[in-house]
Amino acid sequence: MLGSRVALAHATRTLSPSVRSYTSLARPLLLSHRPSPRTTMTGLHNILEKVIPHHNKDGSSSHATSSQAPSRPESSAASRKSTDSKTPSEVILNDLRAIELYDRVTSGRCALAEDTENGEPLSKSELKKRQKAEEKERQKAEKAKKIAEKEAAEKAAKNQAEEDYSPNSYGQLPLNNSSERARIPRQKFEDLSAARAGEDVLVRARLQTSRAQGAKMVFVVLRQQSHTMQGLVVVEPELVSKKMVRWVEGIHDESIVLVEGTLQTPKEPIKSCTVHDVELKIRKIHIISEAPASLPFNMNDALRPMDSEEGVNVALDTRLDNRVLDLRTITNQSIFKIQSGIGNLFREYLGNQGFTEIHTPKLQGAATESGASVFRVSYFKSIAFLAQSPQLHKQMCIAGDMEKVYEIGPVFRAEDSNTHRHLTEFMGLDLEMAFEEHYHEVMETIDGMLKHIFAGLKQRYAQEIDVVRRQFPHDDFTWLPETLVLKHRDAIKLLQEAGVQQGSPPQPIGDFDDMSTSSEKALGKIIKAKYNTDYYIIDKFPLEIRPFYTMPDPSDPKLSNSYDFFMRGEEILSGAQRVHDPKLLEERIRQAGINPSEMQNYLDAFKLGCPPHAGGGIGLERVVMLFLQINNIRRASLFPRDPKRVSP
Repeated sequence: MLGSRVALAHATRTLSPSVRSYTSLARPLLLSHRPSPRTTMTGLHNILEKVIPHHNKDGSSSHATSSQAPSRPESSAASRKSTDSKTPSEVILNDLRAIELYDRVTSGRCALAEDTENGEPLSKSELKKRQKAEEKERQKAEKAKKIAEKEAAEKAAKNQAEEDYSPNSYGQLPLNNSSERARIPRQKFEDLSAARAGEDVLVRARLQTSRAQGAKMVFVVLRQQSHTMQGLVVVEPELVSKKMVRWVEGIHDESIVLVEGTLQTPKEPIKSCTVHDVELKIRKIHIISEAPASLPFNMNDALRPMDSEEGVNVALDTRLDNRVLDLRTITNQSIFKIQSGIGNLFREYLGNQGFTEIHTPKLQGAATESGASVFRVSYFKSIAFLAQSPQLHKQMCIAGDMEKVYEIGPVFRAEDSNTHRHLTEFMGLDLEMAFEEHYHEVMETIDGMLKHIFAGLKQRYAQEIDVVRRQFPHDDFTWLPETLVLKHRDAIKLLQEAGVQQGSPPQPIGDFDDMSTSSEKALGKIIKAKYNTDYYIIDKFPLEIRPFYTMPDPSDPKLSNSYDFFMRGEEILSGAQRVHDPKLLEERIRQAGINPSEMQNYLDAFKLGCPPHAGGGIGLERVVMLFLQINNIRRASLFPRDPKRVSP
């Protein structure tokens, strides 16, 4: 191509000024009479005569012919000098040759210096071959150009589609160091329903899980304590970009997010969330606190029903080792709301009955029941004991004329029992009250309190109970309007009739034996089948299996004025009439193997005079475990303590 441009420039320069002015006129005729590359100059003379007049030196017209071959291109100055010295015929002949060259170059049919081999013109076949190759290259170039243009268009469309027009609608929020307070109301899931569809809301929640559906939509499950709600992020022009959708998909599970969106009614109820009838179409989402990419266990696995045969169930030890994460599940949130409810209902009932809440010390100078089950601690230069119960101080308060008292506080038992229902530290719901005539007055008060708790849980915490039931399937807890009360001997008789044995090796149960755990469960099944109740009381236990401060039965010295309350075949409360006479109390202390001098302050309180009284202590965690049937007391303890666990 470079050679063609050079030849064309040379052909144009060699035209004389007079011919150059006629080129535009001659061009159409030349194109209409294109000679072949080998055409003689005669044809060109004939064509040129029609448009260009020839002049002699004297100015008259004339025609000239020549067979002289064209010379090689000269420099511009030399060319002008040569032209000025030539005759008119020579000038015209030179012009004709230049016109022919000009035409052949512009028409693409010229064999130029680059198109020759050894200075000779190419043959027709070689010329066609080259022209064909050039045409092929041209078509290839055009195809490449079209492909490039298409790719550029696609890239532009993609860039336009991926344009992040919502960069301020997502991302990580700066650290909240209380630098400002916008006072924008934030909603709770428990207050949201289909009735508020179309309303814009702002919520703070944990992102429990996320699931992409295609490249333009992500579903998320948001959680606030025991309530979950579905949210969705969908690409929307000028509001939600594709980049935002991909970013939301990458948020780590359990991160805390601030979400703004519009409530809308789903096409069908969302069964996987506690909020069924409304979902949140998310417009903005920002991370407040990001969780790590890898968690000790999957939250969906942690919520799997205990009777499920599919998937992975998270082991209890794994849960307790990572208790903070485990507490976040909606099941545990519900369990501890119910536990809190039991404490509130306990206070509510006793408060209405004229009780006063007290707080007793947990460091004591002497063991309150027996030395074998008490924790000894170093107390400066002496030894102290962790309280096994607030029993002694409750009684001292009665002696101090407080009449009716209760306490919710920790209880410590140094019992090396690694069972499903024992802890070394648990929360005790204790009460003590003076009575007028009979200790059954107190037993009936406790009975009324427990039935108030049961009814209150069903009425106020039905939703939480249902949440727990999804993971721990269980039957509703039942009780009778008039509580079943069995004497100990009658309970033992039911077991004997059923052929229940206990001990190792197994032996028939004796009339005054203390029931083992398995015997208690067996009795619970018998009573459930016979009386259709999960709740009952056993009265008049043998004196030898009760604490030293228990009042002996007035008619049978082998028995005592004591009682236990049961739920689903397991004991939840142990209580009795207390010994309020100082002489009898000192005798009972000695029988228990305790030195009375170690409990002198306790004895002195009764020497000052004390009314007859009774009471009892309830294990809070055990009530939760049995009411919800969650199978292990550790699940009902916030941070359980047992012989093998003192952390976290």
